[in-house]
Amino acid sequence: METFDVVIAGCGPTGAMLAAELRLHDVRVLVLDKETEPASIVRIVGLHIRSLEVLAMRGLLDRMLERGRKRPAGGFFAAINKPAPADLDSAHAYLLGIPQPVVVQLLEEHAIHRGAQVRRGCAVVGFEQDDKGVTAELDNGEQLRSRYLVGCDGSRSTVRKLLGVGFPGEPSRNETLMGELELDVPQDELAAKVTEVRETYKTFSITPFADGIYRVVIPVAGVSERAEPTLDDFRQHLRTIAGTDFGAHSPHWLSRFGDATRLAERYRIRRVLLAGDAAHIHPPTGGQGLNLGIQDAFNLGWKLAAEIRGWAPETLLDTYEAERHPVAEDVLDNTRAQMELLSTDPGPQAVRRLLTELMDFVEVNRHLIEKITAIDIRYDFGEGPDLQGRRLRDLKTKHGNLYDLLHHGRGLLLDRTEHLTTDGWSDRVDHLTDPTVAVDAPALLLRPDGHIAWLGTNQQDLTTQLTRWFGAGVTG
Repeated sequence: METFDVVIAGCGPTGAMLAAELRLHDVRVLVLDKETEPASIVRIVGLHIRSLEVLAMRGLLDRMLERGRKRPAGGFFAAINKPAPADLDSAHAYLLGIPQPVVVQLLEEHAIHRGAQVRRGCAVVGFEQDDKGVTAELDNGEQLRSRYLVGCDGSRSTVRKLLGVGFPGEPSRNETLMGELELDVPQDELAAKVTEVRETYKTFSITPFADGIYRVVIPVAGVSERAEPTLDDFRQHLRTIAGTDFGAHSPHWLSRFGDATRLAERYRIRRVLLAGDAAHIHPPTGGQGLNLGIQDAFNLGWKLAAEIRGWAPETLLDTYEAERHPVAEDVLDNTRAQMELLSTDPGPQAVRRLLTELMDFVEVNRHLIEKITAIDIRYDFGEGPDLQGRRLRDLKTKHGNLYDLLHHGRGLLLDRTEHLTTDGWSDRVDHLTDPTVAVDAPALLLRPDGHIAWLGTNQQDLTTQLTRWFGAGVTG
């Protein structure tokens, strides 16, 4: 029986990101995916500010930028078209539009380059866990042994169901059709009709994708029982909403998704964990889903690696659920609110008009944009300054950009005092002394995910926090 430190079910963005994070710490990782080939549907997704920062911290952002297109960071909350404030606290204050298959490809290639194994065409169908590990059964009858199993296997997660974790929430009430088709209609006529329809249906869109090919997004009342839509479905709903089907023909791909909103009751039971869509689903309004999963993996990776490498403090792995579950709760709530604001009913439309006025106040607009882009997150590390628990933006240091110094997934003491020490933790935490760096604190201790674990000047307090997040120091 083959053995690994971690088996990951699902090689989407979350699973691939988690595998790469674990490999930074020499964890033996196997990623399984039931599909024989990566998804070929070229759905454009938006990488928000925090995800761009995460990728920069691991040296992946430039590769993404080569394959994507920068767009303004504003206008995403309920499709209310308000520009982002010019002074958002990030060196990456934009949205990157990029095909989802490209994101998966680049993350998977990165994980494999780091040493992860990826096997396609096989899936976990059963498992048993004990005090030392997990025995997983695959659909081909093979068994694998690992110390931990992580379900990154999507909204219909087999791992979550086998684990018996509840997935409460609301089922789909409405759905959206999305696809790429060819249309036979003059461009000016098409643009005028789309503008007219969007006065009522804010999520309706038809955008050119390639020569003669358009990406079509149609909101639909109710939920179809059919798994996949047909060209006739698209034509029918276009006529219902726009009064014309625009001569739609020759579909390249067609899909539908609902607005179900659900959150797993737990993210971990002993040695089995959940991340990404296996732990939470919600409507795509605001474009937060893929980002939420990548950030789950970024939070979990170094903690699970620490557990496997043997230096994790006793409760470190528990902080994954404690930190990420409330974040998902907030995302589900803001998508619920956005869906209400997209309703065509008079009441929600009145609230939408009022909120549109309120967003002219800079701080209201800032609050909603920071929420969507996940740069407002403050993990609860207990009492302390407001910066504690927040992520730190990229900064210039005498050794280069701060995020470039985090490529290896280690902690970092950013020390302007020049008298602090990380002796005993140098195998886990780097120490950068730089009195010139522009940060509003004498010294900061960063976790591998870039969140501020401590700030101050007292060595004893620093030692306490080093032990809290990075385990016991090594003497000698």
